Amino acid sequence: MASNRKALCVGINQFKNYPGAALQGCVNDAHDMSAILQEFLGFTNNDIKVLTDAQATKAAIMNNLKSMVQEARSGKLSYLVFSLSSHGTQVPDTSGDEPDRADEAFCPHDLAQAGNKWDRNHIIIDDELHDLFIQLPQNVLLEVYLDTCHSGTGIRAIDMLLDRKPRYLPPPSIEAFEEVEGCTSRGLYRTMLDKGITHHILWAGCRADQTSADARIGNSWHGAFTYYLCKQMRAAKNKISRKDLLKKVRADLKAGKYSQIPQLECEATKRSARAMAPEAEMAGV
Repeated sequence: MASNRKALCVGINQFKNYPGAALQGCVNDAHDMSAILQEFLGFTNNDIKVLTDAQATKAAIMNNLKSMVQEARSGKLSYLVFSLSSHGTQVPDTSGDEPDRADEAFCPHDLAQAGNKWDRNHIIIDDELHDLFIQLPQNVLLEVYLDTCHSGTGIRAIDMLLDRKPRYLPPPSIEAFEEVEGCTSRGLYRTMLDKGITHHILWAGCRADQTSADARIGNSWHGAFTYYLCKQMRAAKNKISRKDLLKKVRADLKAGKYSQIPQLECEATKRSARAMAPEAEMAGV
């Protein structure tokens, strides 16, 4: 029997052109999310594509997402999941809708510069994801998990004392930094709302003005948000609403002295629904 769901789980520790920017917990995040989907959501191994490090180029990520969207548009899929653990950054807004805005961007393995700016052929901009995801029919649920950040302003002194590193890369030059300094970004979900798209769910590891931690927890490295999300999902055996799951993850992070505050963007009905809805509940979305 054909499955009605697909997931893409991406984790990038190594950046081909920026070895000094390496992270340590992102690949673990991708495998952790894949495991959670199989434990609680009826996904099989064949339903999930995991891309890590050198596999996770911009082309590979976008081609997989485009294929998932096409299958959903053809009626084959009703539930899509996309998780991404990597560095985030910012680029100047080029859509022209707001002069004081920057676009959030996500760093693939093949991140590169063009002159003194990020090369748009080798970086994923939130507008690109938005333009792809708005093609999904209303009866298809998309759930996105982003364990990354787009601001360096949340770095705290305590993080320097612990095994933690922010998942943020600044723009690659002074000139590029000056173009986005002081700018605000709508973010992926807000951009969707502006277009009247309300049937998707976005989890973010922190607020727009904070950093998401790449952290040693126990004997291994993880995204702090992804680690505690998976921990609480397993503790509740998925018998928990998204709203309550968010509270528990926030409490865990606070207890661990992380400053990041995860965000959940969705309609109230989905916020109060089970964190990962079983088949019967998904049929109505």
